[in-house]
Amino acid sequence: MYAVITGATKGIGKALALTFAKQGFNLALCARTKSELQLLKSSLIRQFPNLNIISMPLDIANKEEALAFGKLIGQEFPQVDVLINNAGLYVTHPILQEPDGLLEQMMAVNVYGPYHLTRSLLPNMMQRKQGHIFNICSVASFKAFENCTAYTTSKHAMYGLSRSLREELKLHNIKVTGVLPGAVYTASWETADVNQRRLMSPDDIAQAVWACYQLSERTVVEDIILRPMMGDF
Repeated sequence: MYAVITGATKGIGKALALTFAKQGFNLALCARTKSELQLLKSSLIRQFPNLNIISMPLDIANKEEALAFGKLIGQEFPQVDVLINNAGLYVTHPILQEPDGLLEQMMAVNVYGPYHLTRSLLPNMMQRKQGHIFNICSVASFKAFENCTAYTTSKHAMYGLSRSLREELKLHNIKVTGVLPGAVYTASWETADVNQRRLMSPDDIAQAVWACYQLSERTVVEDIILRPMMGDF
């Protein structure tokens, strides 16, 4: 079994990598920071010496780098059973205080990168008529929040991509699930003055994804919406 996880070194991505490794999946991982990616890879190899774990440091916003990752996966893995488009960028500002170019950056990380990587891996899935794609979206994919126009716009687009893939790929027996979490305690919240227990755990998101993956091939969960127990911020 083979899984691809982007943005794998922190938060939800790291929890997903550990969850799928525990279930015996060989992993292809990417993240921006080479040192953090190497630490994660080394840790997983120590814990799961029988798994084939490949990694590539890259900026998913860069089309050429995203495609290079897809090419590496095709060379090293005979198939892709699970693709988790997790890498994302979260920055909040009132719209007139958003730095020039932030929207373009958000779209490149949160939409264009997943689009290009998915396209590069789809031929294998289509040929096998098998696979499951999880797109980590957000509750901001269907609900507007104050002071994060660029982020909300990009996540609406990511959810649109996910829904479009679902409609097109069901004809090829490929499952597509949009994962739409509310606030999760990740690196984005580490400097915020907020009670950690008020936010969801990355492990809970990973467990929800794994539970969804285990369903029979006759059933697909199209959307998973998760929120902190006390609701949105």
